[in-house]
Amino acid sequence: MTQLDAVKKTDWLALGAVAITVVSWASAFVAIRGVGTSFGAGQLALGRLLIGTLALGLILLVQRKWVKPNRTQWLQILSVGVFWFAIYNVALNAAEQRVDAGTTSMLIQIGPILVAIFAGLLLGEGFPRWLVIGAAIAFSGAVLVGVVTAVTTTDTTKTDADFLGIALCLVSAATYAIGVLSQKPVLRTIPGLQVTWIACAIGALCTLPFAPALVDDLGTASMQATGGLIYLGLVPTALAFSTWAYALTRMNAGRLGITTYAIPPLTILMGWLLLGEIPHILAVLGGVICLVGVGLSRRR
Repeated sequence: MTQLDAVKKTDWLALGAVAITVVSWASAFVAIRGVGTSFGAGQLALGRLLIGTLALGLILLVQRKWVKPNRTQWLQILSVGVFWFAIYNVALNAAEQRVDAGTTSMLIQIGPILVAIFAGLLLGEGFPRWLVIGAAIAFSGAVLVGVVTAVTTTDTTKTDADFLGIALCLVSAATYAIGVLSQKPVLRTIPGLQVTWIACAIGALCTLPFAPALVDDLGTASMQATGGLIYLGLVPTALAFSTWAYALTRMNAGRLGITTYAIPPLTILMGWLLLGEIPHILAVLGGVICLVGVGLSRRR
């Protein structure tokens, strides 16, 4: 095999990993919405994180790769686990009890802008003109989504969104941003899979107070709902984070980040096919405005 053939093969493998990640994360919004009637927000987060921790731990055992973090790195990974895995998941699950899957996925996409804003505030990276313009556009889109979904609840949209649900979506986006900022410096020296496993385990420990309620929910949940919980732990958590880390080692981070723009339309399509949810047209418009703002914020 020539070097060119090897490069092409690697590119196809990376592309396949990206596709698995994007489809898996899009399906997570639909799965959370689907099983949210059977599991509370905290219980669902704990169950998903426990399953994800077990699956990722098995993968690590097979790879047998471990880099010892220093004290600073432990603190950074702790932040990832608390904010991105624990608080994010609980807030997201609670949000999807009030907001349809498609609208939620669109609002979460403002996370990259929050990452840039927090980096400007906390790391002194400044506020480039396009970041300010993109942020203003994205947040105007989020406001439109919030207003439309909160005041428009009809049989056509088949959603029950309200301002609390929108606020929880924004909390999820903010905790995602904090997690990404904490994770970024760690990934320079610690393997992504190892960081993900430790953070997932920390998230599970943080949500352990929901264990008694999870046991109760499992006792009354249908087989379909329990299967959805297992799916969330194995596919969007363990598998998708692994394929994302794989792709990140073989693709430019900026180009890879753009692929997440495909998540909202996929989520809307899956929500329509599997749940019969159709977001209000103005909510979709607001989501598109959010995505445009995110895209503009990344201009150099």
